[in-house]
Amino acid sequence: MEVDDVSVREQLFHNRVRETIICVLLFTCLYMVSYLILTHFKKTAEYVTDDIEDATVNKIALWLCTFTLSVAVCAVLLLPISILSNEVLLTFPQSYYMQWLNGSLIHGLWNLVFLFSNLSLVFLMPFAYFFTESEGFAGSRKGVMARVYEAVVLLLLLALLVLGIVWVASALLHDNIARKSLYDLWEYYLPYLYSGISLFGVLLLLLCTPFGLSRMFSVTGKLLVKPRLLEDVEDTLSCTSFEEDSLCRKLKKIEGSGTTSCWVKLNMEAMQKEYRTVQRKRIALEMRGKASPWQRNLGYPLAMLVLLALTVMCVLMVCFNVLELLLDEAAMPRGMEDPHLGMASFSMFGSLGAAVQVVLILYLMVSSVVGFYSSPLFTGLLPRAQDTNLTQIIANCVSLLILSSALPVFSRTLGITRFDLLGDFGRYNWLGNFYIVFLYNMLFAGLTSASLIKTVTWAVQRELIRAFGLHRLPLTVSRSTVPFRLLLASGLSKIQ
Repeated sequence: MEVDDVSVREQLFHNRVRETIICVLLFTCLYMVSYLILTHFKKTAEYVTDDIEDATVNKIALWLCTFTLSVAVCAVLLLPISILSNEVLLTFPQSYYMQWLNGSLIHGLWNLVFLFSNLSLVFLMPFAYFFTESEGFAGSRKGVMARVYEAVVLLLLLALLVLGIVWVASALLHDNIARKSLYDLWEYYLPYLYSGISLFGVLLLLLCTPFGLSRMFSVTGKLLVKPRLLEDVEDTLSCTSFEEDSLCRKLKKIEGSGTTSCWVKLNMEAMQKEYRTVQRKRIALEMRGKASPWQRNLGYPLAMLVLLALTVMCVLMVCFNVLELLLDEAAMPRGMEDPHLGMASFSMFGSLGAAVQVVLILYLMVSSVVGFYSSPLFTGLLPRAQDTNLTQIIANCVSLLILSSALPVFSRTLGITRFDLLGDFGRYNWLGNFYIVFLYNMLFAGLTSASLIKTVTWAVQRELIRAFGLHRLPLTVSRSTVPFRLLLASGLSKIQ
């Protein structure tokens, strides 16, 4: 009997060590990728300054931002990894090489992401911001540790303020529970705070994702080479080259004048920045002009069809989920403690349906990021290569972490997947409210459908206006100015 107990304890120990090693390796890879991304966008001058103290503070804050961004990427991959792991175990149920892939590993990964995401949102990112803005208390000795003390004090004051707001909110909504749980910080108030943050993230996804789904068409169109009917690359390239030459002559004229006034320097810096932008645009246009006929005439239509198919598929799945919510209570999002992986597929279409679910989840995440940075409120946060200051990096990391940590709840609430939420992700208070979930699905389907219809119809007419040269008219051409029949007639006459 004792031998059996020892063997069981050894097996549990080896399983725990194996899961820890896998999680550490995964997080290390994500950390290195996140560091490369932030290094591409950071402003190098902030880390190589003559002030060693500022450079050290900025490096520490950048490491914290890298940790936060890696947690955000891991949160995005939670559902895809879980769904694909279940399908792999279904395909190879008795494989010796797949024994490390089990429900305990997936459950532990969900718990770690939940812990680190809230740790980053509540402590690390506020500390990084206060750390970069602090200078030490008045009268204290200057240095990095003085900044640490000031940042910690400000973080504690912020934590007290937030906990006070959470206690007041819980007292207003749940009076009896709040009075009984005044000192129950870990078991009640922190989950309550996490539930509020997740609800904010899910609402932000509701606003950004439909807008991003409509913006994906224009963003993809800028990256791909359009057919000659829809875009004249040579004409645009000649205009860009003329603009570049004009800016180059102006810069040489200013440099040759020898004027050193402050206004001239500012004007010259702005002109140099504009010149670099036009130069990059010209290089991109030259590369697009060298595209093959296959890339020009086949790549763009296929990409537009794929985006349209993915968007329509998302809307149809949400509409189907709305019907299920009305007919079956099991369609409500809920949490589960033990993921029984390898028992049954989470899609009625098997492995193919699971692969489609993974693609749709990643597509929704990309669309939400595009919609977030395209919205007027957050356009200023858009990072620029080698020109993003540390405060902007912190704001971007916080925004991406809020969006990504809400992605599992968002996908399950919309019915994109049937994989139930694991760990503390399924403990949110509002998930069990039928009216919130039903209204959320209806709003998403309505907003996405309206955005898609408006984008497709207006995009087709805009491209026809550009293709037939009507955008060069001196008057502003709008949808009411040029009827669709006139466009078709103009197009037929041009073809003939």
